[in-house]
Amino acid sequence: MSYLSLTPQQEREMLTTIGVDSFDELIRIIPERLRTRLPLGLEDPLSELELINLAESKTAENRPSCQLLNFLGGGAYDHFIPQTVDFITGRSEFYTAYTPYQAEVSQGTLQAMYEYQSMICELSGLDVANASLYDGGSAVAEACSLSLNHTRKRRILFSQTLNPNYRAVADTYLQNRESEQVTIPACAGRTDLKALIAALDENTAAVVIQSPNYYGLVEDWTLVRSHLPANQKTMLIAVSDPLALPLLKTPGDCGADIYVGEGQPLGLPLSFGGPYLGLMAVQEKLVRRMPGRIIGRTVDEDGKEGYVLTLQTREQHIRRENATSNICTNQGLMALRATVYLALMGPVNLRRVAELCFNKAQYAADEIEGIDGYSLVFDRQFLKEFVVETPLSAVQLCRQADRRGLHISPFRWDSTDRQILLAFTEKRSRADIDRLIDFLKNPGL
Repeated sequence: MSYLSLTPQQEREMLTTIGVDSFDELIRIIPERLRTRLPLGLEDPLSELELINLAESKTAENRPSCQLLNFLGGGAYDHFIPQTVDFITGRSEFYTAYTPYQAEVSQGTLQAMYEYQSMICELSGLDVANASLYDGGSAVAEACSLSLNHTRKRRILFSQTLNPNYRAVADTYLQNRESEQVTIPACAGRTDLKALIAALDENTAAVVIQSPNYYGLVEDWTLVRSHLPANQKTMLIAVSDPLALPLLKTPGDCGADIYVGEGQPLGLPLSFGGPYLGLMAVQEKLVRRMPGRIIGRTVDEDGKEGYVLTLQTREQHIRRENATSNICTNQGLMALRATVYLALMGPVNLRRVAELCFNKAQYAADEIEGIDGYSLVFDRQFLKEFVVETPLSAVQLCRQADRRGLHISPFRWDSTDRQILLAFTEKRSRADIDRLIDFLKNPGL
């Protein structure tokens, strides 16, 4: 914000904070003859994202091919990342920090991971979080493994609406265990509750439900929980985009035993697919079965605050198949980025980001439904992505969009070549969305 755009009240507050009585006192080091009160011809102040967009639009005037708009979804999203995240996590004391196994030289790293765990617990509504896992897929797989170990049961029920990449990783993890993986079909874009109830039996260790799911739709974790027989101790594994949680009832409040998710939306760039971050939080009863590490806060003999590795599953290195997990490292730098991002945003702005995504997605849906031949495949209970029925080949449409600087993708579960999946984040302006709409109206095929 420039000085000229401050209100009188804001000016007084800023000067008071700095510790000077007036603006003239603040700039007294500048010779009087060099000062001016004339208008500088500057435009209204811009936010960081607006400034970046302006610079990119100027670049595109010289090289139109540089202005690429990303509407891809399916688990990785083009969210805005404040430059502060890169600056802080790029400091050498963080990215070259020593292993936290020696607490006396790792207090900064340990404190950051403690704060990370606290934030994930607040987002998920659960008791304990670890720090951390590789990505969303490995987090789902580890949650399944935890449920098998805790319940001593052998069946895992996966909703068909779970991200297929997560399911593939889980199947790989569990292929050599004495377990059975069962797929619950979808009905109108959500888990078929009747099929789920029919599939439950006394040997079911866990049910895995994603919300918003791979179709973009919100699922009802509370309803699923109510149909899980309490006497059989079947666990509910809730999977979710962390940036959706500020608008939803938390997994903990819905009765989930475990929350897992992909942390990429929390300040991590797309980076051609990684490195990403696996999130996990559990009820307190499961704390000793969690993979990875847990940071704790304590005080030393002088009463000074300190941080330590409270739980670390180091027995995994020698216990082989009997270990809690065979996760031997984590995505510490990625977890640090998520910590900085969450601290910068705070609960109010985090919710605001989610609301912006929702509003932009709903606007886009309204516009798309007004185009001849296009329609939404499912209902409007989505947050930032949805599936669209197209009158043309989805594959050809996506290829032509790519030539026009628009990144969209076919819907993975579609066998008709007539469906695409679109995602809208806070980075997409109304002009960006209108550009996509104009393309859909006249794709040039």
